[in-house]
Amino acid sequence: MNSKLDELTVDALYARHAEGLELEWISGRSGGSQALRTEESSSWPANLVGHMNLVRPHQVQVIGRSETQYLDALSSVDADSASARLFKAKPALIIIADGLKAPKSVIAAAAESRTPVLSSRVASDTVVQALQHDLARRFARRHVVHGVFIEVMGVGVLITGEAGVGKSELALELISRGHRLVADDSPEFYLTAPGILEGCCPPELQDFMEVRGLGIVNVHELFGDGSVKRDRNLGLIVRLLVLDEGSLNPEERLEGIRRMRKILDVPVPEYTLPVAPGRNLSVLVECTVRNHLLLKKGYDAAHQFAERQNRLMHGNGEENG
Repeated sequence: MNSKLDELTVDALYARHAEGLELEWISGRSGGSQALRTEESSSWPANLVGHMNLVRPHQVQVIGRSETQYLDALSSVDADSASARLFKAKPALIIIADGLKAPKSVIAAAAESRTPVLSSRVASDTVVQALQHDLARRFARRHVVHGVFIEVMGVGVLITGEAGVGKSELALELISRGHRLVADDSPEFYLTAPGILEGCCPPELQDFMEVRGLGIVNVHELFGDGSVKRDRNLGLIVRLLVLDEGSLNPEERLEGIRRMRKILDVPVPEYTLPVAPGRNLSVLVECTVRNHLLLKKGYDAAHQFAERQNRLMHGNGEENG
């Protein structure tokens, strides 16, 4: 990424969230040009925002009820020392959340270092989560995967496969069955938290799909507001593969073709669906999602089937012995 793009000023951050987070300036307005930055190599900009941390300081330090109670419990000397440590790390911005009054030691240290301080009537946890999500979208390293990203039964499903295998046609059929398109052809994925991948559509491709024989179609115009979604966490990958059913080994016939695929070092379950004439792939994708949700809850149909057969074989052995 271009390092010039990997920054955001405090003024710009304020403008983006002033209404939603009920932000107001307390002091340091002249420091609004101070920029938040992240390193190019970072997959997830974890150091950008968080509750007050004197050991691993964030660039945006949020002070809520717990942090205020901690500072209030200190002697005036210790409170001044803690505030000095807070500002020694040169934060870009301090936000006093929960509608609280800013601690005097923080205001004094901020004035001395000319650090911007904002207040918010919103709960500190909400402030941190909103800013983390927004800044992750802006700063996190992105990875583009060729395929169609669609929400099926509330699960983000990435459909992949060779060109011409039928990804867009399958997605179009799923949309006609009430599921929602996130991105066609080039969905972008990034980390919103450690181990959590979110996918979105590049703005220039939003709502559009390319369908062989039809050309470019606007899914939003064809199917309405409920047919598209701006972004979604990635839950699983469905890989379409032209494969002879007879080439499956006994284990694959029992359990299906499953593996883990890494995107930005995050393992994501990948299920391979053989493509062949007469197979209803939209139903198979829905079944794959349902089965995946059952697996997450601890139910494995293949394992239960194998156990049942073992019990029957064991019982028959005893009877014949």
